[in-house]
Order: sequence, then structure tokens, then C-alpha cells
Amino acid sequence: MAVNLVNVENVSKVYGTRALLDGVSLGVSEGDRIGVVGRNGDGKTTLIRMLAKLEESDTGRVTHSGGLRLGVLTQHDSLDPEATVRHEVIRDMADHEWAGNAKIRDVLTGLFGGLDMPGFPQGLDTVIGPLSGGERRRIALAKLLIEDQDLVVLDEPTNHLDVEGIAWLAQHLRERRSALVCVTHDRWFLDQVCTQMWDVQKGDVFEYEGGYTDYVFARAERERIAATEETKRQNLVRKELAWLRRGAPARTSKPRFRVEAANELIADVPPPRDTSELMKFASTRLGRTVFDLEDVTVQAGPKVLLKHITWHLGPGDRIGLVGVNGAGKTSLLRALAEAARSDGETQPAAGKVVVGKTVKLAYLSQEVAELKPTLRVLEAVQQVRERVDLGKGREMTAGQLCETFGFNKEKQWTPVGDLSGGERRRLQLLRLLMDEPNVLFLDEPTNDLDIETLTQLEDVLDGWPGSMIVISHDRFFVERTTDKVYALLGDATLRMLPRGIDEYLERRHRMEEVAAAAAPVVEKAAPAVSAADQRAAKKELQKIERQLDKVSEKEAKLHAQIADNATDFAKVAELDAKLRDLGGERDELEMRWLELAEDA
Repeated sequence: MAVNLVNVENVSKVYGTRALLDGVSLGVSEGDRIGVVGRNGDGKTTLIRMLAKLEESDTGRVTHSGGLRLGVLTQHDSLDPEATVRHEVIRDMADHEWAGNAKIRDVLTGLFGGLDMPGFPQGLDTVIGPLSGGERRRIALAKLLIEDQDLVVLDEPTNHLDVEGIAWLAQHLRERRSALVCVTHDRWFLDQVCTQMWDVQKGDVFEYEGGYTDYVFARAERERIAATEETKRQNLVRKELAWLRRGAPARTSKPRFRVEAANELIADVPPPRDTSELMKFASTRLGRTVFDLEDVTVQAGPKVLLKHITWHLGPGDRIGLVGVNGAGKTSLLRALAEAARSDGETQPAAGKVVVGKTVKLAYLSQEVAELKPTLRVLEAVQQVRERVDLGKGREMTAGQLCETFGFNKEKQWTPVGDLSGGERRRLQLLRLLMDEPNVLFLDEPTNDLDIETLTQLEDVLDGWPGSMIVISHDRFFVERTTDKVYALLGDATLRMLPRGIDEYLERRHRMEEVAAAAAPVVEKAAPAVSAADQRAAKKELQKIERQLDKVSEKEAKLHAQIADNATDFAKVAELDAKLRDLGGERDELEMRWLELAEDA
């Protein structure tokens, strides 16, 4: 019998006048792998913080088994900014000790790409203080995973990880013996790792067996039964009212419910995309040409990201774009967007981009959209259009689309300046769709969105007739909304992958194996540059690394200022502009660093 590790008994938590949790009782036992889901603000993080005794409940109690070894990853790390990565992660163990530990080698390779931690200025001896939030989070995750625990509690562990990092983490957690409680919006990850689900809704927590897919079916069945019971109750109320009005005749008729659960579930599921119908409708809106790339070269500063690319984006094409960080995914979208905005006058470094005459592009970037902070949510959407045509005869008003994206009637009158980062992201998506584009570029559209909002967005996009390119680390979103996957593998080429992201991970794994096998040969080969050039390259590398440290420090300060001024939209926009400038500076420095690395 599994040993009980944590008991949550009749726990409640109230913030202001809102009860996040109301009389919740749960337990975590040995071997449990629990995924926690729910809308943003419904209490997921509060629940796991109380579970880990990081936060006190208003009523009830949380008890841990004696000697419980607990590891917790919160959204804000407690790393010592003065310490090095080595000190925080491997506790100053001698090199021969940690290098001989298979778990430590696996964690460092999986989260950082190698034991020497490429991408960090001084590897393990890098000081933590100047690092970005994403880098610090990976360090905190590595520190936790290297230790042995009975229970691991993770809050959004996939944030700042790419597709490869998420796949590694899923495999690592499956192989660990410790129990797991995990909050994440990554549905593929939940399916891979979890065997139970906790759904936090309106102060209560509903428990389901299985991973995310099993949870979806089980929740739909529970809601079907609840709807049936509500129908019965409403029918009874109507009959009782009729009886009171006309006296007391015999009540002989009874409502009949003979609908099979499976049929009820299927009836509510959006039909699969009719690709041929959507392509036909897209062709009428776009014509034959959308984007044609002819022998195109894409550069970011002096670095060549893509060379001699010939590619066709046709009407109705739905493309998922994946690749290693820095390979040029965002740069490719920007090059196409600039060509579209200038009617083909702005062209990439080499080659030609032909843009269809009827193309109406909407580009969702990772940047904060600037809107007047006093503007109400509904007004911001109505500014674009009062009604939107979603294709296939579907039409929505601004208010209806707002409700679809989680802005209820009350929230629609909230000033834009009072919205959270995730809510502003949703509003940005809304405004794009209201403008009735026929081509969509979505760069990390899932950032800051909870699972319910993601499924609503997917339902809208599922029948959307037009061409679309999606960049995302969320495999579930890519696989649901696109039909083809193209990859940038870091070798300046663009490849179609018939088997999608699984094939991408296999190719990346083979590339790493080839690189590892070739490394000794490279070391024995004669140097391509003179010793003097090598010394000069190393000297400039050190200078660039110091500059990158300063840029990271400035970025960290700006992130902190944005968090402090979250409700001042004008200030956030100003700080975000500075952050983008720093990002450009960082890109140029990193490109120069890559150029020098080979010589050094």
C-alpha cells in the first residue's frame, strides 16, 4: 500500500472578498504524479504553496509525513545572486565527484546543452546575479532535480524551456521515483508525465484519473451529467409553477433522458478541419499567391541565419515553425512581415519575397501592444470592428468574441491599464482577429494563457480560413492548429518534417551525436587560424562576455521595473521599448560571439 506523504484537510483561503479555495481536502501518496490545471487566478499556485507549507491556510490544516524530503520550484527563485552556478547547483563538489554522477551529468546536459553549460559566460563558474530570469529558472530547476526527494512540487517548470528541453524534462520526471505535483499549461507535458489531474474551479478541486487527455473526456462527461441534472431541475421548477397557477391536477408527464454519454461527448466536440473546404475558401480570399520566397537569405546583423531558401506559403497553408533558439524563426517572420507592409519594396539581404496583392497580414509578436490605458476592453475591440466573420458562415460580435476569450460582461468594462500580462495578451489576439486578416503570424501565442483560453483560441483558429505560421514551444498547440511542420535546425536551412515535432527531436538528437563523435577529430586537426589570431579572438570574446553580462543586468532591472509598474500601461510600454532595444544589442553581441568562437 502506498504511503501517504501529504494530507490537505478542509483547507480554505480567502483573498479580499473572493474564496480561492473553500473546504478543500486532498492527499498525495508515494508514486502519485499529479497535474494541476485551472484558469489563471483560480488558485492553482495558492493550492500548491499551501501543500508545500509555503503559505498558511485560513482554515483547515496541511500535514506532512515524518521526515518528508520535499523539493519545490516556485515562480520566484531564492538563488544567491553573489554565488556561482557551481556553488548553487553542485555545492562545490570536486569535478571528478560530480562528473562521475550520472544524474548530475543528465540534468546539466538536459537543461543546459552540455556539461560545460554553453551559453553561460564562464560555464559553471558564472555568477548568478546578472543572469536573465529564464537562465536563473533553469538553474533553480537543475538544483532541485539533482537532489533526492520524496515529493517534487513544480510551478510552471516548462517556462523558458524549448521543445527539446521540455521533452528531456518529461522523460526525466517519468524515470524519477519521487511523487510529483505540477502546475503547467503545457498539455503535451501533462499527458507525458501525469497519471492524475486536479482541476481547480471556483473554490473547489475536482480529481480525475489519467493524464490530460483522459481528464478532458472525464470532465466533459461530468459536465454533461451536471447539465442533465440542471435540465431536470429546471423542468421540475417549470412544472411546479404551472401546477401552482392552475390548481393541483395530476402530474403525469415526466422528462425522458435517453442519450448515450459517448454520443453526448462527440456532439459537443468541434468537427475536424475540412482542409479542402478551408483551402477553397482561403483561395477565394487570397488568390494563388500568398508568400513566395526565391533564393532568400535572412540575416540578423552580420550573422546569416538562413541561406538560399526557396519556399511557397500558399492559400490555406497552416505551418508550425520549430527550431533551436537563435536559428532565425522570428527573423524569418519579420522579413516576411516587412515585405508585406512595404508591398514588396523591403526585401531580405538576398533573394526575393513575392507578396500576394490580396494579403492582409496580422502579426502577433512577443512584444507588448501599446493601447490607451483608460480604454475599456470592449471599446478596444470595437475600435477595430463591431462584428467579425470567422468563415464557414460563422460570425461573432465584439462582445461575443470577448466572452469566448474569457472576458465576461463585467470584465469587458475593465480599463486596459488594469489588465494583467496574460489578459493583455488575450486582448492583443482579439484585436488581431477582429481585423479579419487572411494571413496570421503567431510568435509564441500561448505565453501567459491558461488551458481554457488556449482551447478557446484553438477552437476559433480551427475553422479559420486563411494562411497561418505558428512559432511555439507548446507541442499540443502546434499539432492542434497546424497541418505541416517546418524546422530550422541551426544549419541555415528550412526543412519540412513529415512526422512533425517527433521527427525534429530525432534529427536534433542525431545532429548532437554526430557533433559529439566529430569532436575528437576536430581537436586533432590542424588549427584553421594562426595562434596570434586565436589569442586576439579569445581577448575579444572575453570583452563581449563582459558586455553581455552588463546587458543581462540591465534586462533584469527592466523586468523588475515592469513588474513594479504592471498597472501603469504607459510606463510598461516605455520600459518594453527599452527592453527590445537591449534585446537587439544582445543579438548583435551574441552573433559576434558565435563568429569568434570558432577562431578561438
